[in-house]
Amino acid sequence: MFLHEESVAEIEERLAEVNRRFTAPAIITAFPDPWRNLLPDARILPDDPVLDLQPEAHDLVIHGLGLHWANDPVGQLIQCRRALRPDGLFLGVTFGGQTLHELRSSLAQAEAALFGGLSPRVLPMGEIRDLGGLLQRAGFSLPVADVLTRRVTYRTMFHLIADLRAMGETSALADRPRRPAPRALFPEAAQLYAEHFPADEGRILATFSMIVLTGWAPHESQQKPLRPGSAITRLADALGKNQGNGKVN
Repeated sequence: MFLHEESVAEIEERLAEVNRRFTAPAIITAFPDPWRNLLPDARILPDDPVLDLQPEAHDLVIHGLGLHWANDPVGQLIQCRRALRPDGLFLGVTFGGQTLHELRSSLAQAEAALFGGLSPRVLPMGEIRDLGGLLQRAGFSLPVADVLTRRVTYRTMFHLIADLRAMGETSALADRPRRPAPRALFPEAAQLYAEHFPADEGRILATFSMIVLTGWAPHESQQKPLRPGSAITRLADALGKNQGNGKVN
C-alpha cells in the first residue's frame, strides 16, 4: 500500500495549503485503511460505478487512487461534482499513462518476438492533458492536473508482478487474454526488462506516474476568465517590446 500512503501524504499537504476548514468530507477508495487517518470524520465509500453520494452533501470529495479502474471516468467525476456544495473542492489521485511503461514495453517486445502479435496485458491509463480535460468536461471550475513520478526498484520483473497482485493492480481489462500466457513469454520479458531498464545492484526500475486532479464546484465568488477581446493593455507593452509596422520586434 506504499503508493496509497504516498497519495495520502500528497493530499494532506495540498489540503494544508487551502485556507479552509472542511466539515463534510468524503473519500472514495477501494482500499480504505491507508486513508482513514487523513480526515477522521470523513465518510469513506467504495469506488462503485454508481457512487453512494447525495447531491451537494459534501464540501470536499477525494477520489483515492481508483479512477484508472473506472469504465466511465467522466461519469465518476460528474458524480463527485454533483455531490459537492457550491465552491466545494475535489481532489483526485490516479495513475497516469507513463505508469509501468517498462513492463508494458518488455511484455510487448517479448510477445511480438515470440508469437508475432500482441495482447492487452497492462491497463491503458490517461495522459495528464487528457485527464485535465476530463475535469472540464465534468463541469469543474479552476481545473488543475499535475503529475508525481515515483521510481521504484525490484529484484526482478516477477517480484514487481507479485507486488502488483498484492496492490490489487493486476489487469482487469474485459478483453484481456482468458487463456494462460505461453510459458516462454514471461521469462523472455523478464530478460528484456533487465536488459533495457536496469537499476543499481542488478535490480530493475519501475515507474509509477500519479496524476493529481484538482477542481472546484462552480460558485459566483470564484475568479472568472475575461471575455476575449476585453484586454485594455497591449501584449507588446506588457512584454516591454517596441512595436512597429504592426509587428512586435
